[in-house]
Amino acid sequence: MSTVAATATQPKRTLGLPRKALLPLALVAVVLGLSILRVATGVNDIDSSNAISAALVAAVPLALAGLGGLWSERAGVVNIGLEGMMIMGSWSAAFAAYHYGPWAGVLGGILGGMLFGLLHAIATVFFGVDHIVSGVAINLLGAGLTKFLAERFFSELPGGGPTQSPSLPDVASVTLPGSSALVDIEKNHWFLVSDVAGILAGLTKDVSLLTLLAIGLVIGTIFVLWKTSFGLRLRSCGEAPQAAETLGVNVYLYKTIAVVVSGGLAGLGGGFLAMVASDGFQQGQTGGRGYIGLAAMIFGNWMPIGTALGALLFGYTQALQLRGGDQVHALLLLVGAGVLVGAVWMAVKKRVLHAVILAVAGVLVLMWYFGSDTIDPNLTATAPYVVTLLVMAFASQHLRMPAADGAIYRKGEAG
Repeated sequence: MSTVAATATQPKRTLGLPRKALLPLALVAVVLGLSILRVATGVNDIDSSNAISAALVAAVPLALAGLGGLWSERAGVVNIGLEGMMIMGSWSAAFAAYHYGPWAGVLGGILGGMLFGLLHAIATVFFGVDHIVSGVAINLLGAGLTKFLAERFFSELPGGGPTQSPSLPDVASVTLPGSSALVDIEKNHWFLVSDVAGILAGLTKDVSLLTLLAIGLVIGTIFVLWKTSFGLRLRSCGEAPQAAETLGVNVYLYKTIAVVVSGGLAGLGGGFLAMVASDGFQQGQTGGRGYIGLAAMIFGNWMPIGTALGALLFGYTQALQLRGGDQVHALLLLVGAGVLVGAVWMAVKKRVLHAVILAVAGVLVLMWYFGSDTIDPNLTATAPYVVTLLVMAFASQHLRMPAADGAIYRKGEAG
């Protein structure tokens, strides 16, 4: 018994290291890799403060959508309707911000997303509609309804039109003390030191208050879902709803709350696109970010920190492809080297087939890098989606979704 107890108290380890140490080490490895890549390729913009700042702006709506998906799926409801909820949030945020100010726009975005979240909850939780079918319907409804509403309410406004709103007031931004000194260090292009300074400057200068709110929501999600009895009951609905029912949990109520919160978070992500990432609502401006946010949630293994990191990864690739082909071309060297390291690791673990596949893929990527000077802009635009697919393919074997995610629940089935 003493041996079992000692084993149970030992921290979980991966690669011979405590799991809590993996994240800091991974971040150090990423920064070191980017620094080496910058020096080797001469592309100084690859981790500049401007690139990191743009990546942060691109990551926030993805993180909010992913966080929304996490709330819903932790309660057992698949939510591929995040895209439609973001679309509705972007329109409602624009409408409210134009007429009543930026913070009314924030509230409008949340309420617009919550409305669609409520529709998804009614369809899936109470009427037992297939979650995927309901999500597709939400996406179609969001695209069609906002097209009608934009034409109805924005066409006659100065600067507006049938597919866009007038310019909107921006939410305030803050710059933390010391950012200018970090930018000065970045300009020296010192190995590693300038890279760290550039990354910190990008994360601390001209940061929107909505970005700080998003960070707070990630922290708040961790606390609510993992540190409170409410969160325990909600997560039990996604793991074993029949068992939760026998313990007195109102499964319908908790699932509904989770999906409505999910819609509100996605709607806030849409509002961020309309008010911070651009200066107004534009038809089609979500550009599939709801789906990428869902991929970030899966990449993060249905955990808040992992979801945020996935959003940062996908946001970083989006920011680079907007800044030009040189940055994406330089990343080919890093990707190729990383894939070859993965091949060596698979070989050490005696997974020969995986090692061969990765080795071939790594060699092909490196041949692409050394055989070209830049990447066609049309291919550059696909970088975020290609990275999404690659990450999902490599991470899929280590994921664990909630046990009852997507299952139709009926009250009284516990018997």
